[in-house]
Amino acid sequence: MRDLASAFKGLSNLVKLPARAKPAVGVTPADVVHAENKWRLLRYRLRPEGAAFATPIVMVPSLINRHYVLDLMPGKSLAEFLVARGHDVYCIDWGTPGDEDRFISFDDLADRALGRALLRACRVSGSDAAHLFGYCLGGTLAVIHAAVRPERVRSLVALAAPVRFDDDGLLARWTNAPGFDVAALVEGMGNVPWQLMQSAFHLLRPTLQLSKSVHLLDRAWDDEYLDGFLALETWGSDNVSFPGRAYREYVERLYQQNLLHKGELRLSGRLARMESIAMPVLAIAFQHDNIVPQATAAELIDRVGSEDKELWTLPGGHVGAVVSRAAAKGLWPKLSAWWAVRD
Repeated sequence: MRDLASAFKGLSNLVKLPARAKPAVGVTPADVVHAENKWRLLRYRLRPEGAAFATPIVMVPSLINRHYVLDLMPGKSLAEFLVARGHDVYCIDWGTPGDEDRFISFDDLADRALGRALLRACRVSGSDAAHLFGYCLGGTLAVIHAAVRPERVRSLVALAAPVRFDDDGLLARWTNAPGFDVAALVEGMGNVPWQLMQSAFHLLRPTLQLSKSVHLLDRAWDDEYLDGFLALETWGSDNVSFPGRAYREYVERLYQQNLLHKGELRLSGRLARMESIAMPVLAIAFQHDNIVPQATAAELIDRVGSEDKELWTLPGGHVGAVVSRAAAKGLWPKLSAWWAVRD
């Protein structure tokens, strides 16, 4: 009888789904402590008893997705969890680039923006350094910054962040295909439209929408699941375009020339070699990540010069493993404990 009741409730929920109120996303209380052009630095408000740790955490999300994947919704928010554990948490919100931002460079983002975010977080928190945490492309930016500007980086965590780009994945093949002229793309469009990039990611898993529909049918009776599903769909559809010059430099230097992996990448004229990274480093790779293959993220640990370094290889995919119930019970507490030891 329970299964039959669940089935009827699921059908009812699916019928009402278009009219269902979307869950609020990115709602952990935060204040803007720095703003520059389109990007902002958010500081999540401390718990009433204050911070339990001296070292702040600066989170760097990907450039092409909204920052609130790290603060998805109550109960599925890494930011909310860390604040509750007593951490002083900051996050970069990259904002929405306009046509006038087409000439923003990779150096502007990986060097100057990250440098100012770290400086501001340290000054506000009264610390001389911060834990730098980067997710996806944000993790790649964090690795490059830490290699060149280690002064304010107490530790480095790279979550599903590629450091080599010559893998056999579809993105590497696409950007290295003879017909892919990134210079012409940027010249013709200025900023690279988010629709183009989203289409490329959909090609990685062409059956993803069908898979989502199957899971939705199977779990439609679960109101908590539906709220989480809608929150993630809201985030997944809320993308931003990529500043044109930065995109061209990113594709040419990282994907096509693989300069970071070769130890030949320069940031503001300074060589960014992973071997020069000496602070504590944690790399986290996911076994079923179709966007950042496990090996391309795990190699960071083989390359850094740190004595204190760890690799966590976890089940799950690129997004779900970060915001799932399993992450709240496993990954998030482990991250908090890792930072606590290195406070």
